[in-house]
This record gives sequence, C-alpha cells and structure tokens, in this order.
Amino acid sequence: MYASDSHRSADGSRKKRSAPQRMADVIPQLMARRGYSRLLSHDDFNDVWMQISGPLSEHSRPGRFRRGVLEVIVGNSAVMQELNFRKRQLLKSLQESLPDQKISDLRFSVGNF
Repeated sequence: MYASDSHRSADGSRKKRSAPQRMADVIPQLMARRGYSRLLSHDDFNDVWMQISGPLSEHSRPGRFRRGVLEVIVGNSAVMQELNFRKRQLLKSLQESLPDQKISDLRFSVGNF
C-alpha cells in the first residue's frame, strides 16, 4: 500500500481514502442532507395550493411538511371547516400534482396568517 492510498485517523490507525466523487452526485446529496430541497419544494406547495384550493387560498397557506403530512395554516375556523369538508379532494389533487412529495395526509390549524 502506498502512502497516498491511506491516511492516519485521529486514533493513529490507517484508513483507506475513498475515491473522488463527481460534483453532480455530491450536490443533490448535500442539498437533501441540509434540507435545501425542502425549501425549494415549499414554493411548489404554495403554487399548487393556490391552484387547487381556489378562493380559499386567500385565507390559507401551506405550512410545514413532515413525514408525509402537510400542515395548512388557515385564517379562521370557518375556513378550516370548509377545508375539512374538501380534504379528500384536496389531498388527491396534491398527490397528483406533487407525486414526488408522497403526501399522505393534510392537517389544518388556525394560526397567524
């Protein structure tokens, strides 16, 4: 083994160096690990939400998306009730519009808008 093929770790043991990776492979991994892909998809949620919720989009907005559940912040309880009536339809439309997000449920909550 050549000296250039390995290096010493903090504990003094030799570790083999890994082969260089292509930037095209590293950037998406880094973005996913740091959560940047979630920031980019937030714009997607906003755009699709405005399309599928119609006039109710003036009184609601997508919030956090965690573990397949999209939280939707609403301005008041009347809007929340209307969205609950339309929940199945809204969920299906979101799933069709954003298949890569794997949305499994919607949760509505009244909050600052």
